[in-house]
Amino acid sequence: MNASEPDLHPLCHARDLLDGGEACPFDVRYQGQTCRAFAVRWRGRVHAYLNRCSHVAMEMDWRPNHFFDLTGQHLVCASHGALFQPDTGRCVGGPGRGPLVAIDVQERDGVVFWRSQYDLKPVEF
Repeated sequence: MNASEPDLHPLCHARDLLDGGEACPFDVRYQGQTCRAFAVRWRGRVHAYLNRCSHVAMEMDWRPNHFFDLTGQHLVCASHGALFQPDTGRCVGGPGRGPLVAIDVQERDGVVFWRSQYDLKPVEF
C-alpha cells in the first residue's frame, strides 16, 4: 500500500501482463463479499474487472487466468459465451446483462495498482 495514496494497492509487475495474454488474478471485497477479480492488458493498457459475468454471477475464465476468446479481441465467459469489450467491459454478444464491474487500475514505475472504492475493498486477513 502507498502511504500517500492508501486507496492504491499493488497488484503485479507491469511486465507480467502481456497484451491479450494471461490475466493477473486478485481477491477483493465487493459489497461485503469476497470475490475474484482480474487484470488484463489489451492494446497496451491495463484493465481490471470482477471475475463475475453480468449474465449469471459465475467466474468467467475458461482456464485459470485465461479470459480472451480465440481471436484475442474479446473477453469471454466460459459458462454461457457472453463476449465483453476488454477496454470497457461492455457486453457485445451473448447473454450478458450489462457491463462487467470495472476496477480502476494505474500503471506506475513498472507496477500495476488497483484502486479501492466505497464498495470495493482489499480482502482483510
